[in-house]
Amino acid sequence: MSEEAKSPMKYEELVKLYEAMDSTTKRLEKTAILAEFLEMVGEKEPENLPVVTLLSLGRIFPTWSEEELGIGSKLLMKAISLVVGVTPEEVEDQIRDSGDIGTASQELFQRKVQSTLFMRSLSIDKVHQNLVKIADISGGRSQYKKLEILRELLSSASPQEAKYLTRTVLEELRVGVGEGTLKDAISTAFNVPKETVERAHMLTNDLGLVAKVARDEGEEGLKKLTLKPGKPVKPMLAQLSPDYQVTIREMGYALCETKYDGVRVQIHRKNDEINIFTRRLENISLAVPEITEYIKKAIKPSDFIVEGEIIVTKEGKPISFQYMLQRVRRKYEIDRLREEIPLTLYLFDVLYYKEPTLDEPLKDRRKLLEEIVEVIPGKLELSKQVKVTPETADLALDLFNESIEEGHEGVMLKDPNAPYTPGLRGKKMLKWKATPETLDLVVVGGTYGKGRRAHVIGSFLLALQDENKELKTVAHVATGLDDKTLQELNEMSEPLITRKVGQKVEMVPAIIMEVAFSEIVKSPEYESGYSLRFPVVKRIRTDISIDDIDTVERVESMYATMKLI
Repeated sequence: MSEEAKSPMKYEELVKLYEAMDSTTKRLEKTAILAEFLEMVGEKEPENLPVVTLLSLGRIFPTWSEEELGIGSKLLMKAISLVVGVTPEEVEDQIRDSGDIGTASQELFQRKVQSTLFMRSLSIDKVHQNLVKIADISGGRSQYKKLEILRELLSSASPQEAKYLTRTVLEELRVGVGEGTLKDAISTAFNVPKETVERAHMLTNDLGLVAKVARDEGEEGLKKLTLKPGKPVKPMLAQLSPDYQVTIREMGYALCETKYDGVRVQIHRKNDEINIFTRRLENISLAVPEITEYIKKAIKPSDFIVEGEIIVTKEGKPISFQYMLQRVRRKYEIDRLREEIPLTLYLFDVLYYKEPTLDEPLKDRRKLLEEIVEVIPGKLELSKQVKVTPETADLALDLFNESIEEGHEGVMLKDPNAPYTPGLRGKKMLKWKATPETLDLVVVGGTYGKGRRAHVIGSFLLALQDENKELKTVAHVATGLDDKTLQELNEMSEPLITRKVGQKVEMVPAIIMEVAFSEIVKSPEYESGYSLRFPVVKRIRTDISIDDIDTVERVESMYATMKLI
């Protein structure tokens, strides 16, 4: 074997991949480019295939992992300034001018004052190892230590490498490639069916692992991958029901259950360890210790994964979702908050009990749930549910009215014969709510107000995502925010601003809003091709990530549905 073949793959090869994918807007071309690269990595450096797979999305860790870099834009700007030889303020100015930290880094590095003597070229392995090392750092002087590792990496980077290194650190790769494209590329690269790749990803939530198994073991190996307690998967998602009677008629009969307004959780028990994950796969076990206690009492020891909703109740009634956020965000004074903000868990599904159950029909999973759970009144209960047919559809209406009267959101209508499909939204589970339908959207910009509010962003530009995870604008929102919330939003927004032009600003997409509206209309004004009439901010979502915001596809579906209602 030649010396060249033995040398580790250079980071510049990955950068060339990024540039190639960024040079086209066509998904099929992106897929082909990525598939060819994955195939090459599989031949040349198979041990690094999982790493490269995740890096192609701008990620260091699988989505289920609790590890994170813990690097904010300020620390990253400090590292850039030290390497380039300018002040952090000059870096910030460049970012505002460029509208992107990656582009700004490339421009700054091109005019770098000082070059490192005997600069070594970066390898993919070196970049990955150092970023993992950053995630492992904690305790005293941790920010200084992270800064030093960042500085070392950037000191060896070319301008183009700096562009993508900085974007990767903030997990904002911006080359128009999402999980769907990557799954297609894995399928093409290793000649395995797309549906097999899709299912393997659904069950593991780890595309790095999926790529490695596809390369090493092919289709049969992927079919062996399954759900495992301890590794959360994305929740099954619901669509809007146009009419409960139509939905029940289409299903033949349905399981109708109360829709609770809280934090949806997936609870895992592996051996003696219990972990509680939110829908964004964040582990909140330490913040809600009483839920762990309830689970230990209610379900006999065995490996399992159950799903439910945690809500805050006072005097038997649910109260504002914002109180729930106070609980899941807090790391301190948990005992005091347990008394002030009491929690109730409603379980409604079981994905694993001694073995995977998600392929079983919902009616059988519900029966199993009822068998393994011992209800603790007021603390841990099963979701309220009725079986309905087209002839007994009034039972669904009765439960809907009862749920609304008790302070809940409405009801869910579920196909009793449906398997559990992680991460997918379909017609097997629909929601019927009393309040207007909402969308979860990310803030990408805003406009300052006038007069006494001239220093405050009063109108926020919102976006959703397309199939390639690219953000597409859909609305401006300026209502639903009281003065206190508006002030807090502006404090959150200030460090995210990348560009100012007159009264308008562009921002790093990080703040997620749940927005209600009266109607969806077609509009050339926004990149999505749609607009929301009379949008109102319902709440700020800190319980979901940018990967969970709503999609153009969903808006298209809602638009079509609303025309039928």
